[in-house]
Amino acid sequence: MAAEIKHITEKCNGALLAIRDTLYVLSGKWKIQLIVLLREGPMRFNELQRSLVDITPKVLSKELREMELNEFVIRRVYDTVPVTVTYELTPYAATVDPIINSLREWGTQHRERIIASRKSEVKETVEE
Repeated sequence: MAAEIKHITEKCNGALLAIRDTLYVLSGKWKIQLIVLLREGPMRFNELQRSLVDITPKVLSKELREMELNEFVIRRVYDTVPVTVTYELTPYAATVDPIINSLREWGTQHRERIIASRKSEVKETVEE
């Protein structure tokens, strides 16, 4: 019995560790949005910042560095005057596409559910 519980606990901890790793890599407000933007192709820092209206340069720089460390983004520096720097997704970044697509689908369903729920609440209030 104790061995069985230990096995279940180890299995559960292994699953939780994998989920923690995933959340660490994709956490925050910006990483998934950056991946979606960069799916369109390489972009310069200012293009990314303009596309993500509320992000500060400091936060964008931090997010891009973390994405580089996790092998999702390549930073390319071109020997031009002035220096040109672009960011692009690595082939490895495509491995999170199913996760992002699932999040998008769930988010759409959730939004529709909440909006419908709010509409029915308003309708019930008006009818009372």
